[in-house]
Amino acid sequence: MTKKQAIFNWSGGKDSALSLYKILHSEEYQVDCLLTSINEQFRRISMHGVREELLIQQAESIGIPLVKMYLPEMPTMEAYENVMRSTLLDLQSKGATASIFGDIFLEDLRQYRENKLAELDLKGVFPLWKISTKDIIKEFLDLGFKTITTCVNDKYLDKSFVGRIIDESFLNDLPENVDPCGENGEFHTFVFDGPIFKEAIPFEKGEIVYRKYTPTKQKDDASYDCDDSTQENPFDNGFWYCDLLNK
Repeated sequence: MTKKQAIFNWSGGKDSALSLYKILHSEEYQVDCLLTSINEQFRRISMHGVREELLIQQAESIGIPLVKMYLPEMPTMEAYENVMRSTLLDLQSKGATASIFGDIFLEDLRQYRENKLAELDLKGVFPLWKISTKDIIKEFLDLGFKTITTCVNDKYLDKSFVGRIIDESFLNDLPENVDPCGENGEFHTFVFDGPIFKEAIPFEKGEIVYRKYTPTKQKDDASYDCDDSTQENPFDNGFWYCDLLNK
């Protein structure tokens, strides 16, 4: 059976890594590229805060071409959609028929993605959809993946949770209201080792910083980070970031 060509939406984090692992072991899709949105001002993965250099190392170790989609720090929804549409049209012209995501249970986010993809006659694929997040994180760790938190939302977690390796100890320390996969935007991660990599990604921890975003327009104008659409208002809280440095 000929595999269908697909785009993989790669964030560099754990849900992306497990989704990619599952897709690479399926017979249905051939992943043509990893597509990642990057803050063009700071050259970091959107929301995750990971340096572009480490993202490049991930892609090289995985062995799949990387397509970088640069966005302004606070893109309007219109700006985001225009860049995404242009990028997807280009990839579609090269044969892509599907776009793969690591989403787990956010219905509104899936619906948004599918509606936008339908406009381009692309199919949305969600390998982790509706799987228990407890089962997902267990499978992720059992497979030998290793990941570190790079960003935590202070609405849910304090500074002590950023820059930590996710293991049983980390999961046991999570408050009851926090999803073990951070699916509600509680935390974001960087995967540095596991079965999809030829070799581990070397890094060292840098400084930990706190950042609070201030909107330049009203929320109705969509002047906020489109990748964090799970929050009603992304400006009523801040984020702790742990910088990761090339080693």
